[in-house]
Amino acid sequence: MMLSPDQAETDLSWTQSDSETMLNGLKSVGCASDEPAEGEERAKCKSEQPLSREEKRRRRRATAKYRSAHATRERIRVEAFNVAFAELRKLLPTLPPDKKLSKIEILRLAICYISYLNHVLDV
Repeated sequence: MMLSPDQAETDLSWTQSDSETMLNGLKSVGCASDEPAEGEERAKCKSEQPLSREEKRRRRRATAKYRSAHATRERIRVEAFNVAFAELRKLLPTLPPDKKLSKIEILRLAICYISYLNHVLDV
């Protein structure tokens, strides 16, 4: 938490929760009050200032619609990834042929098999 120049570090109550601290900080600059004081203009709050590109991106990503769409895209991506591994697995000779292999085992076996095929072609 940043301190204002006139606030001493010993003035902080470390027992406050983060939301309490933030609320108190906003009240001190005039952002949390419902009505502006008589004769004063309401202080500009962070929420009234234009948002940076990064802040807009964060807020957009926080919506349920965005998270749902992202989860759907990720599910499709993972499914395509798994299909590609299954197709590669079908091309690799193993004993027994129906043996379940992990993804790293499939990759290592593919490397060995490609190396073997190159060796056969060279001979």
